[in-house]
Amino acid sequence: MKRKLILPLLLCFGILIIFAYKADDDPFSALIKKLEAYIEKYPQEKVHLHLDKPYYAIGDDIWFKAYILNAQSEKPSTISNAIYVELINEKDSVKKQIKLPVISGFTWGDFKLPDSFTEGNYRIRAYTQWMKNAGTEFFFDKTIKIGNSWANQVFTNTHYTFSKQSTAEKVDASITFTDKKGNPYAQNEVSYEIQLNFRNLAKGKATTNDQGVVNISFLNTQPSLYKSGKIIATLTLPDKKKIIKEIPVKATSNTIDVQFFPESGNLVESLPNKIGIKAVNASGLGEDVKGSIVDNDGQEVTQFSTQHLGIGSFILNPQPGKTYTAKVKYKDGSESSVNLPRVQQKGYIITVNNNTENVIAKVLLSSDLIGGGELKLIAQHNGNVYFISKASSQKQIITTSIPKKDLPSGIIQLTLFSAQNVPVAERLVFVNNVKDRITTKVTTAKQSYNKKEKVNVNLEADFAEKPVQASFSIAVTNTASVKPDEENESNIFTSLLLTSDLIGYIEKPNYYFLQDDQKTQQDLDNLMLTQGWRRILWKNIINNAAPNIRYEPEKSLKISGVVTSYGGKPLPNSKVSLFSSSGGLFAIDTLSDAQGRFNFDNLIFNDSTKFIVQARTAKNKKSVDIVLDVVSGQLVTKNKNTGDIEINVNEALSGYLKQSENYFDDLTKRGILERTILLKEVNIVEKKNPAKNSSNLNGAGNADAVITADQLQYCTTLSQCLQGRVAGLIIRNGTPYLLRNNNVPMSIVLDGMQMEGDFLDNINPMDIETIEVLKSAGNTAIYGSRGGGGVLIITTKRGGGYSSASTFTPGIIPFSPKGYYTPREFYSPKYDAPDSRPDYRTTIYWVPNIVTNESGKAEFSYFNSDEPGTYRMVIEGMDMLGNLARTVYTYEVK
Repeated sequence: MKRKLILPLLLCFGILIIFAYKADDDPFSALIKKLEAYIEKYPQEKVHLHLDKPYYAIGDDIWFKAYILNAQSEKPSTISNAIYVELINEKDSVKKQIKLPVISGFTWGDFKLPDSFTEGNYRIRAYTQWMKNAGTEFFFDKTIKIGNSWANQVFTNTHYTFSKQSTAEKVDASITFTDKKGNPYAQNEVSYEIQLNFRNLAKGKATTNDQGVVNISFLNTQPSLYKSGKIIATLTLPDKKKIIKEIPVKATSNTIDVQFFPESGNLVESLPNKIGIKAVNASGLGEDVKGSIVDNDGQEVTQFSTQHLGIGSFILNPQPGKTYTAKVKYKDGSESSVNLPRVQQKGYIITVNNNTENVIAKVLLSSDLIGGGELKLIAQHNGNVYFISKASSQKQIITTSIPKKDLPSGIIQLTLFSAQNVPVAERLVFVNNVKDRITTKVTTAKQSYNKKEKVNVNLEADFAEKPVQASFSIAVTNTASVKPDEENESNIFTSLLLTSDLIGYIEKPNYYFLQDDQKTQQDLDNLMLTQGWRRILWKNIINNAAPNIRYEPEKSLKISGVVTSYGGKPLPNSKVSLFSSSGGLFAIDTLSDAQGRFNFDNLIFNDSTKFIVQARTAKNKKSVDIVLDVVSGQLVTKNKNTGDIEINVNEALSGYLKQSENYFDDLTKRGILERTILLKEVNIVEKKNPAKNSSNLNGAGNADAVITADQLQYCTTLSQCLQGRVAGLIIRNGTPYLLRNNNVPMSIVLDGMQMEGDFLDNINPMDIETIEVLKSAGNTAIYGSRGGGGVLIITTKRGGGYSSASTFTPGIIPFSPKGYYTPREFYSPKYDAPDSRPDYRTTIYWVPNIVTNESGKAEFSYFNSDEPGTYRMVIEGMDMLGNLARTVYTYEVK
């Protein structure tokens, strides 16, 4: 059998070198060339976020580092230079979003969790604009638990039981209401509302018993449509204050879904077929089941059972004319019947033995397919072909062996092609090749430390037994307060090698990386049997079907658009100006091209920066329309990680919340931490703000005079509107002055933007909501030297005014694009001198940018907290070739 090997990609000094087989001039070689061209034109990206810890409390900070890979070249991202990171609540609403610059595939950031948040199951989602083309299934999307003890009065603990009523599903919920110390809220009124898939199903009222318990029941009459939801419970406290709690309803039944997956796509009669089995309960978690396979004559053929988290496999040899049914037995003693997929009369099977050194693949074919022409087996990873084998179909069994040393870590897709170059079978294999990992060595002076003692850490990194320069993130936590759930951790291996290539929820992904024994390998192979893979579809390659590219990669911050006439005709050679006064005066000009397009590229600005875009025709006329290119937002899809949703968040995090509360209380006593204090309701009567949406630094309406929209209706220019209306204000050649200010023009602030004095008549009076005139020293002082001649604060109607007009000032448009977030620096106290103040930190140390030198070494240090326990240091990293690193190091603090 002739075998052709594609060696892995090598990156030397930034130059991509590909060693490939010599392509023969045949249709199959042309197909491989198509694949290579396809992935070069439409590469993909993968994102991983290393979080400082797996769960949080209201008042905490979330620290993270993002690692971004070009999925096809397995090197740090060369596609996008910006990443979006979002914090999403249980209502699938984005609570916070930041945009970060990506340099060489790395960036980092943070979220602050204010006490205005509520406890619950939040999601952290990360993606680039380019990733949106592949779909949200491949975004980094992790569910995290956020508890609330510090700003919380009411704690709930909910238990569900399920039963059937005809075709409906009955849910009985028992909710216990307690205070922070565990004391029940007895004889308190509770009103509640049941929502399933955001549809109101039922509502009612109840009273807690002496143990603080309320029992609620409801029916789900459409279980095929409504799978999950929430209970919105409002508890009335003795002081008549109402506390609202939203309690997740993960499922409305104990139903278990059982599916069967033939090894390479189809069951083929008269051939031994390996079949994967996957059993998942209504909450999204795996359930172990067992049972037997019977044929259409009622004869038992074989038995099966799942081995890990509801996943397993068994062998079946289907016979001609037979159909098969699985009799599934569940833990509660109940049974059900599930039909196996229909048996094909002829076909191909790829069966795999994934041993320590090699991936041994066997191709089985039906007897009537023998002699049907040459077969080809391809092994590819993220679209890169690593192995090709061609063989005659003269035998019913064809065996080939692929050395693992020639394969990268991750999901390998084996595809079998017929003589007509049509894909006829496919099999996924996971390769865990430790040789393509960075080896990290962590050393400290000792293994046992005292409280608040300094820890000096030495880090060494090498790849292929040679020192390597790489970027690392380090998180240190105390396992006494932050208890690790190792099997369920998302880390740089689970994200970039496993879950980022699979659609759907993977339960406890790190289980498959903790051990490399035979059972773990078998469980991982069974996982591959039950997963789909969608990054590269052969049918698209064969049919020359390009993906729908709607989003271009962001290489830099830019402000672009098109200048047109009112009729929509592009206006070439228009002068376009960009102004901003955020962080200092900024102005730049450009000309539109033949299509009326303009582009201000390679900009750098922070989030919330405000700009003014002004355009004039080639003849300096301002009667133009400006249409800006706006980066579209991303819809929030439903949480796919339903298995990670926790019903009783505060209960699950009780130990951590107690520790966090001590920390927050200490910071509050020292005046370091802000805290929201909710006052009792007070009715306040105030005058209507005369300058709504104003950017006046003195406060909206605090001015010497306020001119409103109804006073600007009968003039064509602002000069006419202002002339003679305000004492001491005159207009000269379109520029406003105050008589007492010795010919110093007044400053103009348009929607927060600092403009020059002669800008006045560029603004359409009909677009203005208010003009605030600042004349006196008391009102202009806050503007410093810019207020020396007086200030006009102009606020347009688009900011919530009463105008129904959809157009703004001709030739001018304000714009606040999404800029880069500036990450904060993690505070790590120093105890070089004795300090008696308590230290209850939950994250002991976090640093996202430790870089090893040319010798592969780096050093860092920090101080322990006041809490004893086992301290856990998690180090993750990546070098410039995309090689990954992760290690966990522990020591004791007494």
